[in-house]
Amino acid sequence: MTVVPSPVVYESWGQRVVFGSGTVQADVAAAVTGLGASRVLVIAADGERALAEDICKDLPVVAVFGGVRPHVPADVAQAVRAAAREHAADLLLSVGGGSTTGTAKAAALTTGLPILSVPTTYAGSEATPVWGLTEDGHKRTGVDPKVLPRVVVYDATLMLSLPTRLSVTSGLNALAHCVDAWWAPRHNPISSALAVEGVRSLASALPRIVADGQDVAARRDILFGTYLGAVAFAGAGSGLHHKVCHVLGGAYDLEHAALHSVVLPHVVGLNLAMAPDATRHLAAALDVRTDPFAALLDLYARLDPPHSLRELGLAEEELDRAADLVMPQVPGSNPRRVTHAEMRGLLGRAYRGDTPVTVPLNASVRKSHPDD
Repeated sequence: MTVVPSPVVYESWGQRVVFGSGTVQADVAAAVTGLGASRVLVIAADGERALAEDICKDLPVVAVFGGVRPHVPADVAQAVRAAAREHAADLLLSVGGGSTTGTAKAAALTTGLPILSVPTTYAGSEATPVWGLTEDGHKRTGVDPKVLPRVVVYDATLMLSLPTRLSVTSGLNALAHCVDAWWAPRHNPISSALAVEGVRSLASALPRIVADGQDVAARRDILFGTYLGAVAFAGAGSGLHHKVCHVLGGAYDLEHAALHSVVLPHVVGLNLAMAPDATRHLAAALDVRTDPFAALLDLYARLDPPHSLRELGLAEEELDRAADLVMPQVPGSNPRRVTHAEMRGLLGRAYRGDTPVTVPLNASVRKSHPDD
């Protein structure tokens, strides 16, 4: 009998991306001109306002919005939309990390204004059409082409002042985009290949910036890996890891990048027994023939990120409720049918900072999947 392969569907998103080192002012100015903008609303957190003003000193800026907060609370979304209307902005220019990009996306979602993004961390949000808003302890996410930045200007020198801890957690957030793309709802050979190259670049470069934070070449390699992971994530959708982190981040206001760092190896350990394609991809990306999970843990040991949800401020008495909140969000595409007990166990290990483990497959909960 002839086996007909399943169709492959990959949706790409139009965007101009500029990679540079020390050229951010010129690259941003060229982008503003190319977009035909004459009234720029700059979005930058207070800690990055000076940098933003320096980058934009020769641009037609009408105002600077500084009310950036993690996970984009609903009141922040309303405030930035009001600022865009009040100043009749025709371009949103975000300078900062994922929260700053997310704030610009909140404005673009309702105003339709284009975004020019200048990332200062490895969040990856600048390369996805995904938005997120938090209200009453619940984080909602969605996909809309209006929120995808029209232009992204990466400059490796902007990352040189990024503290080592934040460099590591932000870089592992980028790596999580790659890994989650291997079992997300729309995972496909194209997004998976992008993710392999993303992990390869990140795993090579992150230890180099731990050794030398001023290594511009390594910072540039991390930006390449960040972009590849974000594009893979945009094509494949949000997998189990991101669902867990979105729920915990929205409900408990936990530090975004550190949260991803803590949770990722526990999700990988849970899924690998049922994900042979992802296992093969991870092995190729980390350049090992056997036990890619051990190689991932070795990378973690070299980077020394935060290890527990307890460190991030989650209370132990919230673990049962957290598992209850996560379970309805588990994607149907996940290679393993996750039980409530398994999710509670994962959160417990992540809370305590236990060494991540591969979770044996329980035959009673085995799920058929194309990766079988």
